[in-house]
Formats: sequence, C-alpha cells, structure tokens
Amino acid sequence: MKQRKIAIAITLMGTTFVSHAATEADVDQAFNPYKNGAPSIQMLTPGTVINKANLAQFEKYIDKGNAFAIKNGWYEIKVGKHSNFLPHASYIAETKKNLNKTKLGAKLGDIEGYAGGLPFPEEPKSNDPRAGEKLAWNFKYNFGAGDGSKYDPFFYQFRNMNDGKLERVIKFSYNVQKHKFRVRQEPIGEMLPNPSELFRSFYIKVSEPQDVKDTQLLIQRYLDDKKLDDAYLYLGFQRRVRRLATGQTTDPFLGTDLMIEDFEGYNARVSDTHWKYKETTTILLPMYNHNELPLAEEGKESDGYKYVASTGQGNCFVDVTWQPRKVYVVEGSPVKDNHPVSKRVFYIDAQTFTIPQTNIYDRKGELWKIWTIGLSHPDQHLPVNKGTGVPLFDSFSMVDVQSKHCTVGLIRGEVKQPDPRLFTVQQMRGGTN
Repeated sequence: MKQRKIAIAITLMGTTFVSHAATEADVDQAFNPYKNGAPSIQMLTPGTVINKANLAQFEKYIDKGNAFAIKNGWYEIKVGKHSNFLPHASYIAETKKNLNKTKLGAKLGDIEGYAGGLPFPEEPKSNDPRAGEKLAWNFKYNFGAGDGSKYDPFFYQFRNMNDGKLERVIKFSYNVQKHKFRVRQEPIGEMLPNPSELFRSFYIKVSEPQDVKDTQLLIQRYLDDKKLDDAYLYLGFQRRVRRLATGQTTDPFLGTDLMIEDFEGYNARVSDTHWKYKETTTILLPMYNHNELPLAEEGKESDGYKYVASTGQGNCFVDVTWQPRKVYVVEGSPVKDNHPVSKRVFYIDAQTFTIPQTNIYDRKGELWKIWTIGLSHPDQHLPVNKGTGVPLFDSFSMVDVQSKHCTVGLIRGEVKQPDPRLFTVQQMRGGTN
C-alpha cells in the first residue's frame, strides 16, 4: 500500500503543478541574483574575444543567432566586466508590498490581483505549464524604461550586409510613459485622468529625412491585456491621423528590418503569444557600461555624448561588450496562424526581466533575424540617469540573415518624464514637441 501511495504521488507530481507562496527572500533573489558574486565561467573573463576560431569552446554560452553569426565570420563577441543592474528601491518595495496578490486567470491573457511591482518574483518551475506566461507578465511589468523615459535622438541606420553601404538614416524621438503603477516619478501611482484604463503608451516622431519628416506613431496599451492596443499613425504629407490595423504592427516599420511588434524586445500583448518556458541558464548578453566602451567619434553631440559604434560584417552589429548573465529562455509562438513569424526565442535577463536578445524564425521554422538590444547600466551613462535603476536602451542591431540586410540603432536615452500631452491623439495633429 505504501509503495502504491508513493507511485500515485510521483504520477501526480508529473502531471500537476502546485504553486507555493513567494517570500521576500524570493524577491531579494530575483532582483539581486549576483549577491554572492557574478557567474564564473572558466576562461571566459573580461577581455576575452569569441570568434570563429574559438567558438566551439564557448558556444554553449551564446544564443544560437549570434553563434550563427560568429560561425560565419560576421561578428566577434567581446566579453566585458559584470554589472549589477539593481532596480530602483521603490520598485523592489512595491513588489514586496504586493507579494502573492497576483494570480493567473483561466485563459491566456487573464491576470487577477496585480497591484504593482514584479508580479511573479519566484523562480520558474519546469513542471509549471504556465511558467512561460508568468515570465511574460514579468517582462510586461518590469522596470525597463522606468515610469517614463525619453530617447532623443534615436537613429535607425539601414545597411546592406554584403558591402556595408549605408542606405538611409532616420532620426526621431521615442517617448515612453506608464499611466499606472508608477513608483518613482511624479505622479506616483497613476497618471490622471485615465478614463480608458491605459497601462503604458509610447510615442515616436520623425525629424529626418525630409520625405518622412513629422511621421508620428502612438501606441496605447490597455491594462486589460485582452483589449487590442490602440495604434495611430500620422503621415506629415497627408496631414491626417489614421488608426493602424492590428496586422500592420507586423509590417516593416518605415522600411526598416523591424516590425512595431519587435520594439523593446517584444511589443504586443501577452495574449498574442503562446509562451513556453525552456530553461534557466547562463549566457552572454549585451549589457554593459556605456561610458566605458570605445565609443564612436562620428555623430558626437554638442554636450560630448557619444554613441555606440557599429562593427562586424557590413557594420551590422553593435560594438559593445557582453557579460555572463542568468537568463530565462522562453519560446514564444504567435497565436495567429497567419503571423509572419513561427516562433521567437527570448533570452530574458533574470535580474531586469528585459529581453536583450531574441532570435526570430520564419514560417518555415528557419532562422530569420537576430535581434540584439544593448542595455547600459544607468550609473555609467548620462548624469541624469544615475541612481534611477533603469536599464537603458542604448543600441541595437536587427540582422536579417536571409536577405543579408540590417538596421542598426544608436540611442541617447534619458530617464525623465516626457510631456504627458505627447501620448494623446489630439496632439498628433497639433504638434506638441
């Protein structure tokens, strides 16, 4: 009888996941996984360069997309020193205050009880069938961009990967605002009025070149994840605002290699994707101290700010250092069958819950794009960012390995509240700057 009970218990363990309440120790571990030191990988120390010749030695610490690039001789990864990206104390306190209030609902995209901070600070479990979904919610409610940030200027560089020809440059500003769950910037709590129950919005305005000048994009995301985003586009030459159809968020944005859905690692609803947690591991991610990089002299701003340089095949990659990080690997498959992507493999940084690295696969399941976002520590960037606890979007490269084309992003970011009027449809016609 005892053996039979043990067998039943083992069977149940294999088919049923029982969640346990998270503790404040779980919160501390989530936000400071390097309390006892950075990950140590033998022979992978600051200054190491991983290239085609030594890739086999370190390949298990590199995502498959960048390993493919290195194998082809397109890129070399430079290892830098480790940085501790602790979020602001107010966000940690908010997480502890609301510990165990959040629960998943019955269906994908349903969430109950969320009141602020990180909703699921406990470690993901391999026997939890919804572990990937919980990590997606953690990404949605992370402290990336803080309560509000302004990235201005922000440059897109279009390049031919074969010859490195710079085909086009678009200059714009990118503004982000949280409407709810604000913890550091005034107003704390909620940006009022908010009758539509918006959670977060971002606004883009193009300043160069002339043919797309004054193009504007506004996306408003609702607190209710099952509500479709409101997306509005203003084209200067048409002088009118039009609503974007949901399918247009997967079209190339302004002719780049990015979809709107790619912004910030993933820019869609949790309910738009099936999430599958694959593993917790240690790999290299493009996270670094901006001020310690060999920055580009070209394009230097009047106040001395310098941008990240580009490098590699066709100058399609960013010249940054990579550091070993604890990572949650999550596979995301679009809910819609007609989506141009079959799956994305997200490498979620386990401390910031940002997505610095994503590999994108086409409908045939073949590698299509390598999506790399460089994140700088705020204390090693512009003075205004010091002490904010916000990992700064600092550079990116979207490499289309099939068409041999790329878009490189160079960014100047400031963690400060943009003008709230920017996030309204009315101002798109009026021209608030």
